[in-house]
Amino acid sequence: MAITTAMCTSFKQELLGGTHDLDTDVIKLALIKETPTGTYGAATTNYSDVTDNSDEASGTNYTATGQVLDNVTISTDGTTAIVDIDDEVFADVTVAADGCIIYNSSQSNKAIAVIDFGGTVSATAGDLTIEFPTADASNAIIRIA
Repeated sequence: MAITTAMCTSFKQELLGGTHDLDTDVIKLALIKETPTGTYGAATTNYSDVTDNSDEASGTNYTATGQVLDNVTISTDGTTAIVDIDDEVFADVTVAADGCIIYNSSQSNKAIAVIDFGGTVSATAGDLTIEFPTADASNAIIRIA
């Protein structure tokens, strides 16, 4: 169906309610397969939205539930709160994906953001790297102005 890059609306509400602590919670990234059957974007609320539709990518050396994101760092750029995330490398995989979901596995797998890759990315017996944009007020994946 469709993937749209967005910070999940439920995450915004849960953040203000104190559900998420990005400094200490385990934040993960799971790949969404090529041509998913579901629709993912701002309305996505949980990692289970992806798995219930059997839309998580699969392949050699790719583990269901994805991987833990390393060095999730909260800071500010001017008056905007931002989150910096190290690029994520899925090592020695054979997998293809059209997007991904970032979610909080410490908080019942609640969705944080969905990212559309703008097309299929893949690796064949190699590394697939998800490169996060510059962590600044205009580009960070997670930012609150």
